[in-house]
Amino acid sequence: MSRVYSDQRVLTYPVRAYLRLVRPGLLATMLLAMAIAALTAGQHLPPLPQLIHAVLGTALLIMGASAMNQVVEQNEDAKMPRTATRPLPSRLLTKRQVTALAILLSIAGTAYLAVLSTPTLTLLAVSSWIVYVLAYTPLKRKSVWQTPVGSLAGAIPVLLGSAMVGAVFSPISLSLFGVVFFWQFPHTSSIGWIYREQYAQAGIKVAAVVDPTGRLAGRLAVFGAACVLPLSLVPAIYSTTGWICGLIALILGLADLAVAAKFLRKPSNETARLLRRMSLVHLPVLLLSIFLAVRF
Repeated sequence: MSRVYSDQRVLTYPVRAYLRLVRPGLLATMLLAMAIAALTAGQHLPPLPQLIHAVLGTALLIMGASAMNQVVEQNEDAKMPRTATRPLPSRLLTKRQVTALAILLSIAGTAYLAVLSTPTLTLLAVSSWIVYVLAYTPLKRKSVWQTPVGSLAGAIPVLLGSAMVGAVFSPISLSLFGVVFFWQFPHTSSIGWIYREQYAQAGIKVAAVVDPTGRLAGRLAVFGAACVLPLSLVPAIYSTTGWICGLIALILGLADLAVAAKFLRKPSNETARLLRRMSLVHLPVLLLSIFLAVRF
């Protein structure tokens, strides 16, 4: 019996390692934003096969980018307790294995989209990979400007969804892009503050490291929350039940802004954790409410 249990554990560890490598939480958030944009940005819903192909191809590219990011940041990850258990620092996987997987996923995602999706969507998806891996990842060790660059990579999936229905520049598409872009400011500011000592040890220039007083992180959080609020109200204008969507967006936006302002007034682990929890509730609830308001 113990032999069977031991064998099961040996088989489980590689599965867990690969799951950590592709960061399923980040993947789910980006694909949700993409799907909501595809279902709300245009006048008509995209055909189901087109939506499935776009999501699958994009998922492969995002997983490839996440794996490549961990290859580049292996040394930094090893210096921080919060990332030291990732597959590379903990030696669950080798650098050669992860690099090969990252390249395979990235090429597979690009080829999949090139064959089964539109050129615009494929170009945008590859651009997101380039921004995340070649711009954002090295910038983390050099400048606090990593925040808007990383936010750009995180928001591009919205445009991917909009591209499926030929509505990249529609009001809903652009407002959703802005929401996802600016939402990341308070979210990453809160994480940066909570783990500021670890980031400093790893040489990563988050706002809380560049300005240990917390003022810069707080200002970024308030700025992002203040921008999200009006942008989140735009879809309500184009929805059949606009007042409900607008009310939800207003409540969420004001709550997020209030928590960000509290963090600015008193930077602490407590206010940062509250801001992080608020951000994790804000985006998915807002996106789902926009979908329901526009399509039902």
